[in-house]
Amino acid sequence: MLEQLGDRVKKGLRQWTERMAGERVPGAGGEAGEEGGRFTALARTGNEYGVDPFGFNREFSLAAIAPFIWLYRHYHRVEVHGIEHVPPGRVLLVSNHSGQLPMDGAMIGVAMLLEASPSRFMRSLVDKWVPALPYVSTFMARMGQIVGTPENCRRLLHAGEAILVFPEGTRGIAKLWPQRYQLQDFGLGFMRLALETDTPIVPVAVVGAEEQAPALLDLKPLARLLGMPAFPVTPTGVPFPLPTKYRIYFGEPLRFRGRADDEDSELDKKVRTVKAAIQTQLNQGLRERQGVFF
Repeated sequence: MLEQLGDRVKKGLRQWTERMAGERVPGAGGEAGEEGGRFTALARTGNEYGVDPFGFNREFSLAAIAPFIWLYRHYHRVEVHGIEHVPPGRVLLVSNHSGQLPMDGAMIGVAMLLEASPSRFMRSLVDKWVPALPYVSTFMARMGQIVGTPENCRRLLHAGEAILVFPEGTRGIAKLWPQRYQLQDFGLGFMRLALETDTPIVPVAVVGAEEQAPALLDLKPLARLLGMPAFPVTPTGVPFPLPTKYRIYFGEPLRFRGRADDEDSELDKKVRTVKAAIQTQLNQGLRERQGVFF
């Protein structure tokens, strides 16, 4: 009984996904999206159970992403620029991070699914504490999110995947309102991987996430007590995202030469180039937009 109900819910969500994505939805009894749709080109990398070595499940993702497509289309009304710059094959998408909740990552992922040609699933890196979250960790794994260890990243890049990286980490997503659109320190790990695997880097800038849940203060003692990296206090009391309009900018690919085991000072020069490219795109987006909510 419960299995049948789950199958019906999954099928309904999959059809909702395809309707919002402009897919052909066949009548009752048909297999949604198996003919003529942009999703048919998506790689099937799972085993006989439909799951890849990291827990990603293509069919689960195409069903579960439906609410995020609704948010993309109707809540944040995402506007995408330059997605044609994303090259085929392995690539690191390096982006700013903000908004208390990782809605920016979800919207970049939906953009890659709906706007890129061909459509692509994107894998994103999460902090090591995320797998400790009950239920959430399984959901994120099924959606293609992975713990950001170097070995995980190498395997995915060698498989030709697109990986989203937030080098600011929690420093970015939990920053306070006065620091909005000011990039925090970048880690060097993504640059080591790019050099080791000869992977192009596409700088990505998200405008609109900073205002979705502005943090007035961070209750660090409470965050430590709860085992969280931060505990932001927003005007609404909770980090529920406001319907800000998102603008996502994909820059031209950057390729770097050098050794992955170079001194940190050498790697930092390359990282600063990426950081400057993202900041330039952020500044452009802030100049071009007419308002936060429209």
